[in-house]
Amino acid sequence: MTDAALPAPLRAHRSLSDLARRLVPEDAIALVIRLGVAAIFFQSGRTKVDGLLHITDGTYTLFREEYRLPLVPPDIAAHLATYSEHLFSILLVLGLFTRLSGLAFLTMAAVIEIFVYPDAWPTHLSWAGLLIYLVARGGGAWSLDRALGLDGGASSARPRP
Repeated sequence: MTDAALPAPLRAHRSLSDLARRLVPEDAIALVIRLGVAAIFFQSGRTKVDGLLHITDGTYTLFREEYRLPLVPPDIAAHLATYSEHLFSILLVLGLFTRLSGLAFLTMAAVIEIFVYPDAWPTHLSWAGLLIYLVARGGGAWSLDRALGLDGGASSARPRP
């Protein structure tokens, strides 16, 4: 259907959509998602340490008494979560191994949702939406993945009809 055949409100909507697509490149969206998700997890990781990466007694207590993950001893879970939150956050900021980092955080969010805070599903679902984007599309043009050719040179933008 041509634009002329569309009712005025639909033509206006289509024009606004085209303008938004031109003003907000998908690579900018990928960058904002990477930085936002990294901030969430990095700040969480910082609450678990004293100094650079010295895990606090409170963190061990938290994993022993509140988190209580199945199959993973609390002390090991405390280390895995703390170091993962730091490492994968830094990688996301750099846009290095973006898909791997997104998948790691997506897995962490699922574990938190299923075993720790099942009533926090709206928060975890919002994280999942952002992380799924990174896993599926990668870090975008403004990432080390792209600069180093680790994303296969694929564009983060989807093909346009």
